[in-house]
Amino acid sequence: MKLVLTDDVKGLGHRGDVVTVAEGYGRNFLLPKALAYPATTGNVKRLEQEKKRYDARIEHEKDQAAAVAKSIEGAKIVLHKKSGENDSLYGSVTSSEVADALEAKGITIDKRKIDLEEPIKRLGTHTVHVKLHRDVTVALVLEVRPLAN
Repeated sequence: MKLVLTDDVKGLGHRGDVVTVAEGYGRNFLLPKALAYPATTGNVKRLEQEKKRYDARIEHEKDQAAAVAKSIEGAKIVLHKKSGENDSLYGSVTSSEVADALEAKGITIDKRKIDLEEPIKRLGTHTVHVKLHRDVTVALVLEVRPLAN
């Protein structure tokens, strides 16, 4: 079944791509969720026009994300957490704690954009990636120190 994607679908393609998928996947998932249209000539032309507007909007969002990335780049965040023996933390550092620390520095970022590859459960310096846009990812340094009693 040939379909034209109306939005990015992970593992399949980007908006405006013409893809060939299994009948069931297209009929039961993509079409009901309005993630794709049948690849007719009318739908292809309509999506080409929409794609131009979409590309302009995405480029604008990418420029904004790059500006935020410049402000984050090289930033160092220090968090104080309660720790036990062998520099291990009680609990772990969460993405919302990192987002709150960034907000204290004047940078507002949604916690879902902060990519913690694995939970931070030890004291020390860690690198945290922030995905601001699908093409813009920035790394920041996170230092976890013991909480002074």
